[in-house]
Amino acid sequence: MRIESGGRGLAGILNLPDNEKNPPVVLMLHGFTGQKNEFPIAGGTTGLFAYTAARLADSGIASLRIDFNGSGESDGNWEDTTFSGQVKDAVLAFDYLQALPTVDVSKIGILGYSQGGLVGGHLAALRPEASAVVLWAPVTNPVATYSTIMGVDTVKRAMSGPVETVTTAKLSWGGETKLKGAFFSELPKVTPVGAIGGYPGPLRVIVGLKETVVTPQPAAGQILLDYHKGPDDLITVDSDHDWNAGTTTKTVDEVLLPATIEWFKTNF
Repeated sequence: MRIESGGRGLAGILNLPDNEKNPPVVLMLHGFTGQKNEFPIAGGTTGLFAYTAARLADSGIASLRIDFNGSGESDGNWEDTTFSGQVKDAVLAFDYLQALPTVDVSKIGILGYSQGGLVGGHLAALRPEASAVVLWAPVTNPVATYSTIMGVDTVKRAMSGPVETVTTAKLSWGGETKLKGAFFSELPKVTPVGAIGGYPGPLRVIVGLKETVVTPQPAAGQILLDYHKGPDDLITVDSDHDWNAGTTTKTVDEVLLPATIEWFKTNF
């Protein structure tokens, strides 16, 4: 399916559970350089988000996972990506769900992973009617996290340059990416920690204690709870940023997904 509103041209996949009329629904927001299915898990071809969507459906919960503008099959160019643009995409997708006749529009949850967690925090502040929020390894200090991912010197140089200048950056996990200065100029301006204070609903944050991307943990996750005023909790997992899912689904199956599904089912 596609969301054409706002000139963003977003591609997405709506997963509906079998034999459920007007089920609750979760909006899924992918991470930095990711796409709607997320990375393949356990050496196979199924992406983490596709896998999660199937487990949500098994529990009677629908889901919509989108490609942000410039990612996956959505319109736009990756190098034009900005945090504010992704927040706009998330709002468009949330509003799309609020008008969808096949789901319970009074029960919409938000699930964000990594950079999608940053975006999810801002979305929750803009759409405080969200029934529940789960953030996986959310970015809470953008300058620190993206300096870890792309290098301090690269980020510092790009932050001080023109917004239209394209920077080629090597990624900490291998490969490289190209982004305009507009992305880097927003690093000190996006405030997921401040944003979450505007969301009164249930918040669960799940972080890995062997993190090398969003650090230090559990402090980087706990700070969201410190500023959030509603019901919340923090779950720590013996994993890296990818939930050990590159080689096994054990952590995903036994900890990550049960904790995520339980939070949504309890609060819908």
